[in-house]
Amino acid sequence: MTAPARVAAYRALSAIEDRALDLPSALAESRRRVSDPRDKALAAEIVQGTLRWQRALDAVIALTTTTGRVPTDQRVLTILRLSVYQILHLDRVPASAVVDDAVDLARLAQRAPAAGFVNALLRTLLRQRQRLALPARPQHPGDTAGALAYLGITHSHPDWLVSRWLDRLGLETAEAWVRFNNSTPAVTLRVNPLRGTRPDLQAWLRERGVVATPTRFAPLGLVIDEAEHPGLLHEPTDRFAVQDEASQLVSLVVGARPRQRVLDLCAAPGGKTTAMAADMNDAGVLVACDVRPRRVRLLRDALTSFGSTAARVVQVGREGPLPFEPAFDHVLVDAPCSGLGTVRRDPDLKWRRNEVDLPALAAAQLALLDRAAACVKPGGRLVYATCSSEPEENDEVVHAFLASHPSFSPAPAPALPPSVAGLVDERGVLRTLPHRDQLEAFFAAGFVRGA
Repeated sequence: MTAPARVAAYRALSAIEDRALDLPSALAESRRRVSDPRDKALAAEIVQGTLRWQRALDAVIALTTTTGRVPTDQRVLTILRLSVYQILHLDRVPASAVVDDAVDLARLAQRAPAAGFVNALLRTLLRQRQRLALPARPQHPGDTAGALAYLGITHSHPDWLVSRWLDRLGLETAEAWVRFNNSTPAVTLRVNPLRGTRPDLQAWLRERGVVATPTRFAPLGLVIDEAEHPGLLHEPTDRFAVQDEASQLVSLVVGARPRQRVLDLCAAPGGKTTAMAADMNDAGVLVACDVRPRRVRLLRDALTSFGSTAARVVQVGREGPLPFEPAFDHVLVDAPCSGLGTVRRDPDLKWRRNEVDLPALAAAQLALLDRAAACVKPGGRLVYATCSSEPEENDEVVHAFLASHPSFSPAPAPALPPSVAGLVDERGVLRTLPHRDQLEAFFAAGFVRGA
């Protein structure tokens, strides 16, 4: 019988390849397909690891074939990718079981004629894997082609992206960045201060055998090892939310306080919204918005689960003026973006995005800021945030907004915990960098509207 985790992983990867599901939705579907928490965790690891190392896996597969090319049948290629990933990266998985299940998956995928090819290729890989050399780190600083091959193929990133990082940052920093992206992230929780303190949550977790470590920067964050406790995150509780550490810092830059009026324009799935509700001690007016009905439902569920009573959820249109007066103390635009700063957690993004996407994303982000600006009261703050690593979506949008809105000026950051202050520059801009901070790349800049 084929291992349930491998079947679930194959189906999830196929759905992502067909663009029927994104990574989070595919992982949620794979969890529904298996019952054992260990199988759920293994399926997720196979899916994410296969996407993370996809380009390097393809290079290994090509080196193992007689033609020097990967198979053209996408289903066969998916089976080979997830199998090669397990052989090369998961030491605890018996290689013989991986090969046998790959043959069974070929039949399950209605690719029975390819079963012999899959079996032969994987057994060849088992014999030759010590001799399959991917591009090495270049020895000479001027070897740009060698650096691109090393960063792109060996470290499994698209050429266009590593070329940008190489030009901006140099080989050493670009290498640190891709290594970060290829590491397996721990799970980060954010305490719900409406229900207790960080030590309270640590004690609650400890009672369940879970060791939780405080985050380095986020004052309400805890890190746990999901692999040791795969079922914990799916238990219903209002004690915490799962939220990346860098994402937790954005609400601190907003600086919402009790009895203020706060508008969150791109709020779903609700992580930053619930963080601001906590910063306000659930006292005041918090309006959380999104465009699509499904995301509005997600947002409403998140706020209900968190226990917030001050927040109101509003579905808004994609274009045109927003249905609000200039009455808000704080407006957060957590803009839809390329997501390239979160490649470690969402490795499929590096294969779905392209350089040509950036100008259109930046134009949409600037248009959203234009709409949001009309909702800020005199003396109020507007905060623009992304999870992108690229300047077109960050600094260039900020410059364009300030150039077209003379009533706004850069705003210094509000009072921040000492752990966060070092991540904010003299202009009040928050910028987290993987190679420097060991955090996903997030960006947040604040503006104040003149009185």
